[in-house]
Amino acid sequence: MNKKVLFVLTSHDELGNTGLKTGFWSEELAAPYYALTDKGIDIVLASPKGGQPPIDPKSEDPAFQTDSTQRMDKDTVLLDKLKHTLPLANVKMDDYDAVFYPGGHGPLWDLAESTTSQQLITAFYTANKPVVFVCHAPGVLKDVKVNGEYLVKGKNVTGFSNTEEEAVQLTSVVPFLVEDMLVKNGANYSKTGDWNPYTIVDGLLITGQNPASSEKVAEELSKLLA
Repeated sequence: MNKKVLFVLTSHDELGNTGLKTGFWSEELAAPYYALTDKGIDIVLASPKGGQPPIDPKSEDPAFQTDSTQRMDKDTVLLDKLKHTLPLANVKMDDYDAVFYPGGHGPLWDLAESTTSQQLITAFYTANKPVVFVCHAPGVLKDVKVNGEYLVKGKNVTGFSNTEEEAVQLTSVVPFLVEDMLVKNGANYSKTGDWNPYTIVDGLLITGQNPASSEKVAEELSKLLA
């Protein structure tokens, strides 16, 4: 039996009140997607609204292109999957071996507030299935609880750092800072230098700091699924 992983993408495309667009960060989908599918793992895509999730236009800038994003741009199978993501409410945890949340700023608005997402993460975690988050996606854990305590409480985690948010000049735009939220919820937060790969595994919880960490988190997930 092939392993099957659920990828949950944002449906949110408004960058606060700036008039600019956001969404998911393309590298954070593409790099993990290929790291896993090249090992024979099946990937199913979902989003709160279903259908085509918004791609952060900045992530399509030539400066941010990688081998994985260029591969995605030509991959008719993946592009078709993106057009037809499952509505998150229709997803059943029992159908999957793990759940993976790519980042981008979008998840801070919709997935962080989604009780459907919160319940899904709790269900995966309590069923002893890995839960994985990269860059801004650890923000989705803001209100996720297990047995009445924040899932991240006492856990070793990382996520998009305050200094990285300052570097992209969105500190005052985002609804909350990922690093501050994780600390507030009792996590043992750590980070490396801005934009460098950094990944932490704490049991079933895998987190990565930034886009450069997205392939590594997928490699750590594949180890847990082996």
